[in-house]
Amino acid sequence: MDTTPLPPAPSKAKLVQATLVALLVAGVVLVTIVLPAEYDIDPLGTGEALGLVVLSGGGAEPLIPVREDGLIDQESEYRLDRRTFELGPGEFVEFKYRLEAGQAMVYAWTASYWVRSEMHSEPDGAEPGTAEFFEVVERGLYRNGSYVAPFPGIHGWYWLNETDRPVTVALNTAGFFEAAGEFREDVPPVSYDITTGPEVVPAAGR
Repeated sequence: MDTTPLPPAPSKAKLVQATLVALLVAGVVLVTIVLPAEYDIDPLGTGEALGLVVLSGGGAEPLIPVREDGLIDQESEYRLDRRTFELGPGEFVEFKYRLEAGQAMVYAWTASYWVRSEMHSEPDGAEPGTAEFFEVVERGLYRNGSYVAPFPGIHGWYWLNETDRPVTVALNTAGFFEAAGEFREDVPPVSYDITTGPEVVPAAGR
């Protein structure tokens, strides 16, 4: 049998003293480190002195200044679209995308010979035949650019072949549209659902 005497049990006074010390240390850590770093509460100024308020995003100045312009968040998915239109002498075609206010697209179109082109939009709820024009080109072979819809509606181009030869117009677009429509003389409008998105290319080395 082990006859080693057991150490005396700590007195109640020492237990109370140890508990008070532990609570005091925890309180100091809470006020000086946890509150400034996690909740941006710095009553003693120690968090700012130690650089801890940056962790919570608080402080007078952010760690990295961030501009509020330039980026426009989009809720719809990014789409790609390619179209080719054959126009005989005197023929025209209109092709427009459905865009909500603030939605954007980039575009490039080329023509095999001179065409008259107009870029215009028809706002939702406008009287029939009403349009807002953004560009009119009497004789053009190409145009490249970007467009942000100022209002909800259909937005796109009108091309007219005023020559005596056939003309091919090729259109490439990318943006936040999901539908489009094609309009020609004496032909019912044709609607399109745009479903093609960009291919995801793995980063180098992966």
